[in-house]
Amino acid sequence: MITYHPQRLAAALHIADVNRLAVETSVMGTKALVTIYPHDPLARVILADPEMLVMDARGRIWIGRYHNGRPSLLRLYDPASGSAQRLLLFGTTGAGKSTAGQIILAAMKRSGIAVLYADLKGGQSAPEAFGQAGPGLDGNVAWRVTTQEGTMAQLRTTWLTMMDRQERYARLGRSKFLRDRPDPLIYQIIDEANRLLEKGAPYRDEATFYIKDIGRTGRSLGVGIGLFAQAGHLEEMGGSDTLRAMLKEGEVVLLRWTSSMMKQLVTDGLLPAGQVLAPIPKYAGEVDLVSQFDEEHDDSDLPGTQGTAYNVNGRYPTSKMRFWNIGSSEPTEGLDPEVLDLYGPGAPPEIEEDAWGLIGDAYCQRLDGMEAYRAVFPEPEEDEDGEGGGKKKSGGGAKAAPSPVPAAAAKPKARTLRDRIQSVLDAHDDPLDALQILELVNADGGRAVKLGSVRNTLTAIRN
Repeated sequence: MITYHPQRLAAALHIADVNRLAVETSVMGTKALVTIYPHDPLARVILADPEMLVMDARGRIWIGRYHNGRPSLLRLYDPASGSAQRLLLFGTTGAGKSTAGQIILAAMKRSGIAVLYADLKGGQSAPEAFGQAGPGLDGNVAWRVTTQEGTMAQLRTTWLTMMDRQERYARLGRSKFLRDRPDPLIYQIIDEANRLLEKGAPYRDEATFYIKDIGRTGRSLGVGIGLFAQAGHLEEMGGSDTLRAMLKEGEVVLLRWTSSMMKQLVTDGLLPAGQVLAPIPKYAGEVDLVSQFDEEHDDSDLPGTQGTAYNVNGRYPTSKMRFWNIGSSEPTEGLDPEVLDLYGPGAPPEIEEDAWGLIGDAYCQRLDGMEAYRAVFPEPEEDEDGEGGGKKKSGGGAKAAPSPVPAAAAKPKARTLRDRIQSVLDAHDDPLDALQILELVNADGGRAVKLGSVRNTLTAIRN
């Protein structure tokens, strides 16, 4: 087995700038290819034409290139299996996550994908990704929100759309998603997802439920999900169980990372044993020791490595790649015109009209904040005595749909364990074992139950 330490190997080869050194190992770890460049091969990665972002016939978008010029491709749709994908983009502060996210979002618009985008940095991560004000209007995503309440409304809307498709496709006898026949590919993107899923976040449990269920069920229904996050450990993202399937089967891009994150990714089997990803330094270029007596040393700033990454589920997981260099060379006063050009003019793709009556006002009016939250998770009306427990407020089909996770502000009615298990079974066409059912039941906001109780109830349901 070939093992190596990137910095020590560079030192042994007398290479001061580790970015000039590229090492690739085979999956079995028995072969290695070492390439030494005279200069950093990823110093400038220029997007020649925005049309290069359009998804190809195999459902892949071109997000940048590898050190040797090969294209770095990210799959958003698999036409062979009719599956949308699960997308994860991780990076520490200053690693270029926002720019990488803009490239992906622009590629989605150009590729005819309906995007529900939650920017939990208050809209600052990707200000050019502004949403429509209403159906048919110009915008770069179908619906953008900037609050956690708005994000919950989006997750609920995405989930309801997914369930509507499941019912319609079942009636058609369709087991796979056929893109644009008749429905568009949909993606729920959550930027700064760590703020929604970290411990202590107000909607962590509910958000985790929706993300897991969309990731599990949405693939064959043309509903994908993507999380862009700064995370030092998977526990900051709703726990390792939330993301394990997404990591192993989804599309994962790592910008600069922390050592604890890398250790857990290897432990969870994302990378084969023995494979090594060379760390991505903050700056490129050679860094020499400078004596205190050297009066002529160069103190100019070194170029940054923002956008340098590993496309872990791509064809070359141990090869460095870099996202396209986009945007103006200097910060602009407002929206960057060069980034806006990436999206192109006109209205973005939207959720199919067949689902509008179900998903209600939050989407159709592009609401945000508590207004969006209450439109999707309505509180019960007071009865004549001023007490709660009356009928829910009318308006919007989404409010009449069964909710897998009662909203924090709602007062759910007491349900039997059999009712709760039946709701889980009704929401899933794919087989579930008792442990999976237990996890879903305990995530629905009701009283926690044990595995034995679930098994006993399943036996009663079967009988």
